[in-house]
Amino acid sequence: MYRVIVFFTDIQDGGHAYNVGDIFPREGVIVSEQRLKELSGAENKRGKALIEAVKEKKAEAEPVKEQGEPAEAEQEQPKKKKSKRS
Repeated sequence: MYRVIVFFTDIQDGGHAYNVGDIFPREGVIVSEQRLKELSGAENKRGKALIEAVKEKKAEAEPVKEQGEPAEAEQEQPKKKKSKRS
């Protein structure tokens, strides 16, 4: 996955505009490794990197429940205050 670091319009994608922070390529578009290398380096018409590789975050593992520890839904709920009756 790549993230746009400099605004550009992709001439190989019908002039689609990519804003800083966008994911490249957009959904449904397939680009070659050569194109990724071109846009992430200085070998393009702008002469500078336009995208950078982003490490994909792995899905966070569920926290391990300690033995005898209640699950979140089972955790103690705050006690309701009893109303005084006259």
